[in-house]
Amino acid sequence: MRLVLASASPRRAELLTAAGFAFDAVAPQVDERALPGELPDDHVGRLAQAKAAAVASQYPQRAVVGADTVVVIDGLILGKPESDEVAVGMLRRLSGRSHDVLTGLCVRHADRIRLAVERSTVTFAPITIREIRAYVASGEPRDKAGAYAIQGVASRFVVAVTGSYSNVVGLPVATLYGLLRELGLTGGASPHQAV
Repeated sequence: MRLVLASASPRRAELLTAAGFAFDAVAPQVDERALPGELPDDHVGRLAQAKAAAVASQYPQRAVVGADTVVVIDGLILGKPESDEVAVGMLRRLSGRSHDVLTGLCVRHADRIRLAVERSTVTFAPITIREIRAYVASGEPRDKAGAYAIQGVASRFVVAVTGSYSNVVGLPVATLYGLLRELGLTGGASPHQAV
């Protein structure tokens, strides 16, 4: 079955392609701001469901995948930075510490919904303010949760990852495959056959 990815993220598209999934990407129109007092797990789960729902009505016969990823440290949700200065502040907070990356994942097919929240822990080496400003000036942090891309230049700052690496990039592929399997949508595809 050809999936519908409710996301405009090129990273999610690359992960799905690498894992052999056939899909169409459709950008959902969803307000991604956290609700007052909303816990990180609830936040990513709610947004994953909202993104899938926003696209599902256009594709009633297809399996729709919604996802939302945030970085969490000190109980704070770090989404995409609104400016370069916000990105600098986020990276200063992450420097030399561990943080969690949460991705809410929702699969909708007909009237069935499966939801999961994946958590990975990333540890950064200490980063100087000069290094942070140079990284922010590269432009890479601008549309990334927590102001960094683990698969990009920021990989030089990462000393450890516990849990799913693809989750940190933005889509926990094994978790997605498990949800599709629960819904009977994998069809026993071989590694070289698009799902």
